[in-house]
Amino acid sequence: MAEFQDFNFKLVVIDQLMYRERILAPAFDLGALLLAQGVTDHPASYVLLNGLDEEVLEVSRAYFGQLEIGDDLLAGVESLCFDAGLDIYGHCAPAWDGEDDLFDVRSLADLALLPGLRRVVAVDDGTLVAPGKWETLAARGIAGR
Repeated sequence: MAEFQDFNFKLVVIDQLMYRERILAPAFDLGALLLAQGVTDHPASYVLLNGLDEEVLEVSRAYFGQLEIGDDLLAGVESLCFDAGLDIYGHCAPAWDGEDDLFDVRSLADLALLPGLRRVVAVDDGTLVAPGKWETLAARGIAGR
């Protein structure tokens, strides 16, 4: 199984496979997990009330960190979107406002795990902050905008 170097890069890949393409299942649902633990507050309210709003919840970090993604699924990833509004972020830090660097992707070393990647969508002030990102993508034949 593939080992990711950048946890935040892994989250972007998981978002693509789990929440966009829906082929990595079952989908992690923080709200359902908290409800099963007896937390009836909305996840965003829960983290705000408990001072957990500026971090990735440990339950989410553990789940996504340990989640194994098969090489066949990784090879099928053709596009990635680096955007502060990804669904996965709501399952990691449900009150995150996108205004800090909590989910910034600082390295593109994990591109090697995605041999089929052909397109990246990212805005300059978004979560993809790796130095030389556009040059690195272009050198690998990956279109970016």
